[in-house]
Amino acid sequence: QVQLVESGGGLVQAGGSLRLSCAASGRTFSTYAMGWFRQAPGKEREFVAAISRNGINSNYADSVKGRFTISRDYAKNTGNLQMNNLKPEDTAVYYCAAHPTTYPNTYYNTYTRDREYDYWGQGTQVTVSS
Repeated sequence: QVQLVESGGGLVQAGGSLRLSCAASGRTFSTYAMGWFRQAPGKEREFVAAISRNGINSNYADSVKGRFTISRDYAKNTGNLQMNNLKPEDTAVYYCAAHPTTYPNTYYNTYTRDREYDYWGQGTQVTVSS
């Protein structure tokens, strides 16, 4: 079992920045890859960013490349999403997710589909005003 709790959402003007955090517990932090997804009102949940178990590989949606940075802190068991140059279209509820795996050949894998994730946080609202 993995418990995930997001924080750091809020209201920001276009061009501003926010840093989301995802506090993880319940299972050794290095045994799962992590991802961030978002869901805007009336839209389906979409992939934002992912990071591998070992923190070396990352993957981003085209819409956030160059603006968002995913990272993970093994000392604090926390995943982070730094969001810069925010746009109104970034407004959504943001969710972190965990993909547990212990296979040795998955250390570098990232996962971009929500069905690949077994555990989810409750979400944090990000609102970007124009």
